[in-house]
Amino acid sequence: MSQPTTSAPVSAPSNVTAPEDRVPIPQKIGYGLGTVLDMWGHWLYPTLVNQVFNIGLGLSPALASTAIMLNRVFDAFSDPLFGWWSDNTRTRFGRRRPFMLVGSLIAGICLPLLFWVHPGWSQSAYFWFMVVSSAIYIPVMSCFYMPYVSLGAELTPDYHERTSVMSYKYAVQKFPELGLFFAAQFTTMAIWVGANSTNVGARVLHLFTSLNAWGPAPAGTKPNILLAAQVYCGILGLLMVVAGIVLFLTVRERYYDKLVVGKQERLGLVASIKQTATCKPFLLLIGMRLAYGMGLSMVGTLGYYDTVYYVCRGDLAAGAGWNFWMGVSGMVLGFAGIPTFTAVAHRLGKRHGMRAVMLTAIGVFVGTWWFYDPLRPWLQPLASGFIAFTGAGFWTLDGSMLADVIDYDELQTGQRREGVFASAASWIMKCGMALGAGTAGFILASTGFDVALEGNQTEHALFMMRFLLALIPIIGLCLALWALTKFPLTHAVMIDIRQKLEARRGKV
Repeated sequence: MSQPTTSAPVSAPSNVTAPEDRVPIPQKIGYGLGTVLDMWGHWLYPTLVNQVFNIGLGLSPALASTAIMLNRVFDAFSDPLFGWWSDNTRTRFGRRRPFMLVGSLIAGICLPLLFWVHPGWSQSAYFWFMVVSSAIYIPVMSCFYMPYVSLGAELTPDYHERTSVMSYKYAVQKFPELGLFFAAQFTTMAIWVGANSTNVGARVLHLFTSLNAWGPAPAGTKPNILLAAQVYCGILGLLMVVAGIVLFLTVRERYYDKLVVGKQERLGLVASIKQTATCKPFLLLIGMRLAYGMGLSMVGTLGYYDTVYYVCRGDLAAGAGWNFWMGVSGMVLGFAGIPTFTAVAHRLGKRHGMRAVMLTAIGVFVGTWWFYDPLRPWLQPLASGFIAFTGAGFWTLDGSMLADVIDYDELQTGQRREGVFASAASWIMKCGMALGAGTAGFILASTGFDVALEGNQTEHALFMMRFLLALIPIIGLCLALWALTKFPLTHAVMIDIRQKLEARRGKV
């Protein structure tokens, strides 16, 4: 196989996208709807785990974190399986879309079952329910998500249009992200005080007929957090089903007829994984993802606990309310981050755009020391907003860079293996995020935090919660910056790779 050059070709790279390489806007928006499944199918559960199992049911945060980490064992099998399976599937609807449809329907229907427990169970019963229920749900999400990510790399062959596709995707993602931030507030609303299985129907009906039902629970009362989480997941699960159907109907598989059907042999799972592990640009991209994602996931819990126990002095309802407004801020500034860093990448290249993301993020996490302030609680939304501002830039460019890596691999191997790359990237990333989220429970415990003290935490505990919230992500960002400096696929190199691919197998 021919190898790509690592030096610029003679002709200067153009920033103009050819008309035939552009993806129609409705298709970009339709592809973006897949983030509804991603956000709520993957991240709603970790978002609510501590709220429901620790605060609501009294499960040890260390046990809850351990259960989350153990789930990655099942990802180790389901992600590669569905990535490889979709690479080798041939149907009249393509090789990605059938999996996406089936996975989205089952994932939406089954979402509320993740919290189908009862008060009064033992600690071990809660723990094993978390492990087993997640182990069943994880392959369902793999069925949807591996083909979905794979399809994103197939929508266009153009260097800049790939960034445009990802910018639409992450713009749409801001709406389901708001659902994550609102989750804690939903479970602490006044409507859930005194709610139980006998009156839940009337309470749900009241939600849709009265604005007063959406107010926070009065101080000193205890809402039924578990029941509220079950209802919330039921509502979002229905929206996941709708999003999955619309996604199936709007997207198309550009590479399928040209490069796959009758032309590409089916790939062996083990051999394909081994080939992926030798792709240097992929390993650097994964290292960058891992350093960035782990750093943030390790302190995700600290941010929420800083809000509730430092800024709001243990008032759960007030903390949940501020958490919601932090989500709104994240949505607004996250939107702003997408065109900002997309423009930088379009002008200077993705590598320079990513460097701008990381340097800005370092400044933001330094600023969290002042953003979390009991005397100025309105500063908190700026913390989440600017974190989302840089996060939107990171994931927009990251997804576009993964598509470039797959072209690099095709030049070397002669095969399109989006599914295997997507599954390897997803599993490694989820392992890192789970390890980070799992470590978060132990980090929280190491600060001296004690849930029994409620709003009377020690000064040492509060100081460490704030200090680690800033320090840990900055370390991760510095490691990610180092990996970025080694990443070889510049705009000029990708133009050279595309020219060689089209000379070999024609245009798509």
